[in-house]
Amino acid sequence: MVACTGGNKAGYVVTGTVEGASDGDTVYLQEATGRNLTKLDTAVITKGTFTFEGTQDSVVSRYVTCEVNGEPLMIDFFLENGKINVALTKDNDAVTGTPNNDAYQEIRAQINDISKKMNTIYEAMGDTSLSDEQKEAKQKEGAQLEEQYDKVIKEGVKKNIANPVGVFLFKQTFYNNSTDENEALLQQIPANFQNDETIVRIKEMTDKQKKTAVGTQFVDFEMQTPEGKTVKLSDYVGKGKVVLVDFWASWCGPCRREMPNLVETYAKYKGKNFEIVGVSLDQDGAAWKEAIKKMNMTWPQMSDLKFWQSEGAQLYAVNSIPHTVLIDGSGKIIARGLHGEELQAKIAEAVK
Repeated sequence: MVACTGGNKAGYVVTGTVEGASDGDTVYLQEATGRNLTKLDTAVITKGTFTFEGTQDSVVSRYVTCEVNGEPLMIDFFLENGKINVALTKDNDAVTGTPNNDAYQEIRAQINDISKKMNTIYEAMGDTSLSDEQKEAKQKEGAQLEEQYDKVIKEGVKKNIANPVGVFLFKQTFYNNSTDENEALLQQIPANFQNDETIVRIKEMTDKQKKTAVGTQFVDFEMQTPEGKTVKLSDYVGKGKVVLVDFWASWCGPCRREMPNLVETYAKYKGKNFEIVGVSLDQDGAAWKEAIKKMNMTWPQMSDLKFWQSEGAQLYAVNSIPHTVLIDGSGKIIARGLHGEELQAKIAEAVK
C-alpha cells in the first residue's frame, strides 16, 4: 500500500523539486491504467520540496505529476524501496538515487539530448527561406538523429533486459525489433516478468511472426472483396506470380502517403508476373471502398472489416501499418516490412 507518511526505513522516500512551482502547490504520485493516470498519493510542496513515503513490495513504473501555471509537468520513474530524488522540469527531468532509476536516467538523459536536437531541426525545416538543398540536408540530419535515438533505446534494452528498466523499455519498443531480436530478448527476461500481460502478448506475436517469417510458406486466410465475394489469399498466391501483400487502411495516414508508390509499382510490373493484394484493416466498408477508388488502387482487395483484429493481421502478426509481405511464385515469403526504394529493389529482383 502507498502511504503519505511512514517511518519504515526499508521503504521508499521520494523527495523532489518542481521547476516554477510554489509552496502549497500539489504534487501527485500516479500509475498508468490503460491510457489514463490514477492518483495514488498526494504531497504538498513545502520549502521548495515535496516528499512521498511508503513501502513497495516490487519495482513498479509510476509517475510524478504537477501543474505549474496551468501547464502539466510529468515524469515517469521506478518506484522501489530506497531514497529517490526527483527533479521535475520542462526540459531536463531527472530521477536518481536507486539502481533502476539510475539506469533509467542514463538512458533518459541521452534521449532527451537527442530529442532537443531533433526538435531544433524540425523547427528549422519550417523556415520558408530554406533552399531545397538546405531542406534535404536538414532531413538527413533529422534521420540520423532518429537512428541515434533508436540505437540508444535498443542498447538500453539489451543492457538492462534482466531488470525492470529493460523490460519496461522492451514493452514499449518491441515492435521496432526483428523477430530474432525479440526472441533473444524474451529468453533473457527474468522469471517474475514472464507472466506479465504485455510480455505474454509479445511471445504470442513472436510465435506468429516465426510462422510467417522470411523463408517460410505463406499462411492462407479468407476475407471478402469490396463487392462482397469471399476470397482466399491462396486465390492469388502460390500460382507462379510474385505477390505483394499490402496491409493498409483508409484511416492510416502513412498508408495513404505510401500508396502513390504502390500505384506506380503496379503500373510498372503488372504485366511481368506480378500482383498486389491489398488487405485492409478498415472497420467502415464505405470508407474502405471510397479510399480504393480515390487512390486508384486497381489491384485485388480484401478485408473482414475487423480493424486490428483482422484475421490476416493476426496471422501475420502485423502491429503497425503500412506493412508489406512479398511472396514468390511458389508461395515462399521472401521479404517483410519493406517500403520505398528497398521494396522497389526487392520486387525488381524477384520478377526477373
